[in-house]
Amino acid sequence: MVGLAGKKDCMEHKGNTVGMYRTNERGVIMCTRFVYNGNDTIVGFNFDIDLSVWTHTVITEKDRFFIGIKMPDNKYHSFHGVNRNGNVGTLLYVGGNEKGKFSADARCVAISDLTEQYVKGELSFDDASRIVKNQEIVYAKDAAMQAMLSDRKGRVLIIEPGIGHRFEQKKYSLITNYSVLNPEITKPYIVSGDDRFERAKE
Repeated sequence: MVGLAGKKDCMEHKGNTVGMYRTNERGVIMCTRFVYNGNDTIVGFNFDIDLSVWTHTVITEKDRFFIGIKMPDNKYHSFHGVNRNGNVGTLLYVGGNEKGKFSADARCVAISDLTEQYVKGELSFDDASRIVKNQEIVYAKDAAMQAMLSDRKGRVLIIEPGIGHRFEQKKYSLITNYSVLNPEITKPYIVSGDDRFERAKE
C-alpha cells in the first residue's frame, strides 16, 4: 500500500469524528484510491484528514496493516488497510444521499462493517460481492462513505450506498470523494480546482 508519505502520518493524533477534510494553500485535500493492473497489481491510497480532530494510528499485525481510526467504542477500527491474503479495503467520505441513509434493519449492511470485515479477512471478494448483490448497503451511523474493495487478482468492487455497486477488472480503477456511479449526485460537493480524478486518469 502506498500513500503514507510523511513520518508524521504514522503518529497518533487525537480528536473526534469531525473535519474529514483538511486544507492547504491549494484548498481542500481529500482521499484518492486506485488499483493498477499491469505486469503486477499495484494498489494505493492517500489518507488526508484533519490531523487536529481525529485520533488515528498505523497498526501492523501478522495478517493486517491498517490505519486505525479510534471510534466512540474506544477501539481502533480498520476501515483503511490491507490483509496478507490480498484484500485491500478503503472507505472514502462522500456527500450523502437519503437512499443510503443508515438503517438498523437486518436486511441492511453498513458499509463501514462490510469494509472492516473485508480488511480483517473475514470476507473474501466473492463474499463481499454476494452481499452487495443480495443486501442493501447503507452508510455508517455517523458518516456518509463509499468504498473500494480489491483483491490480489486485481478485481475491484466499488460500493456507493443508495446508488449501487460496480465490479471491474481493468488496467486502472479509481475513486475519490465523489460518486463514480452517478457523478451528478455529488457534483454540488466538488471543490473548485479539485481535479484529482481527471489528473489521475491521465
